[in-house]
Amino acid sequence: MINMHDMKLNNCIILALSVVAMLMISACEKEEGENETNISTYNSDESHKSGENCMTCHTSGGPGEGWFTAAGTVYNSDQTTPYPNATIRLYTGNGGTGDLRGTIEVDGRGNFYTTESIDFSGGLYVSAEGDGGTKYMIAPISNGQCNSCHGTSTDRIWVQ
Repeated sequence: MINMHDMKLNNCIILALSVVAMLMISACEKEEGENETNISTYNSDESHKSGENCMTCHTSGGPGEGWFTAAGTVYNSDQTTPYPNATIRLYTGNGGTGDLRGTIEVDGRGNFYTTESIDFSGGLYVSAEGDGGTKYMIAPISNGQCNSCHGTSTDRIWVQ
């Protein structure tokens, strides 16, 4: 004999699980070709996954909010503690020379990211500026996936 109370309970559980699954799917779905603006700002604490390659998720077709053109993490001189509120600048010339192609604020968690268009043609030279001064990369970059090398095959980005 079927217990009506148990059947109603099972139906409620199935309905609740279905609603949760639909909400999770709709939260991750994006329209093809959709990109949203997502730019780090001083003191913001919205970012996550410090030290990881941000463009693993924040790319066309990826699950992250916005398709980053440049992103990474800045640390203090111990290279383990994130450095908040630094500034990243992208120049056409070495040592802060040439044209300034972009400025990105580092958030309160030490992460920086932007969905703004950046022209990397010809290579760009990066500076990281903290309270204790500015550090310059000596080699140009051709893309903004900073944590794909820094912290993996080269030292982390750090300032004082």
